[in-house]
Amino acid sequence: MADTKIDEFAQSVIDATGPKASPRAKEIVSSLVKHLHAFARDVDLTIPEWLAACDLLIEAGQVSNDRRNEMILVSDIFGLESLVDSLQHERNTKANAANDKTTEESTVGSATDSAILGPFYRDNAPKRKNGESIVLKHLEGSQYAHLSGRVTDETGKPIKGATVDIWHCESKASSSCPNGLYEQQDPDQPEWNYRGRFTTDDEGNYAVYCLRPTPYPIPFDHSAGKILQMLDRHPYRPAHIHFYVYAEGHHSLVTQLFDSTSKYLDDDATFSVKDSLVIEFKPLPKGQDPKAEYEVHCDIVLASTANK
Repeated sequence: MADTKIDEFAQSVIDATGPKASPRAKEIVSSLVKHLHAFARDVDLTIPEWLAACDLLIEAGQVSNDRRNEMILVSDIFGLESLVDSLQHERNTKANAANDKTTEESTVGSATDSAILGPFYRDNAPKRKNGESIVLKHLEGSQYAHLSGRVTDETGKPIKGATVDIWHCESKASSSCPNGLYEQQDPDQPEWNYRGRFTTDDEGNYAVYCLRPTPYPIPFDHSAGKILQMLDRHPYRPAHIHFYVYAEGHHSLVTQLFDSTSKYLDDDATFSVKDSLVIEFKPLPKGQDPKAEYEVHCDIVLASTANK
């Protein structure tokens, strides 16, 4: 090993893999080693630079907890989560296209595009009735919206009993610097504020009152922020609402809904925006809905997991 040439070193690491390693683990790690070693040679990486990278990863791990996942945030600003998300969506789409060839029942539309989960998702949000609000504490200066839609399969058939998990951060239209915090980050917000799980009715419908979102900066005080500053990049995300939709017999969908008038749609810090997910928040006539100033409609199409 001491005499191994630099350009052969990666292969010696790969060859050290034992016979009991799973084929998939061997495939992934072997490729990772090849690319890591090629990267280090390509940029002529120095020891201080390597140590600085280690420090960033260590810091990301140390500050991560059930309220914040800095490791996911770091992967987000490199576009890695968006890439992996797109790869998974593409696999599901291809699988369903192949299944369609074996049946006379064809799809009338494709599954809704996915988007990243992000670092602030919380499992087991409270179940709420259709038409309820996820705003648990009134926020002066915020704009309220009535969000509704229909969940169907790719043939247009409504999916009864689908779970629509929705969450967003604090948003203030009257402020140029909104709080931008999710409730688990903010001690001044009630538990589960701006979060809720809704169940679709017989026709696949769901409805919720929420805030109209505004752009906000991702956390800028640790590893992800240091990388953005080093690269002279801003930390802002466009206004969006998170969705996690799932139903038996269908692929689950993680996605986001983006406000069509928002800043940063073309310059999202996490590279998550897709044209099909940009939707208009329409102003409601004054007095039409005492609970909302805007309405927004978002239909969701889930891909089937069944072999047709």
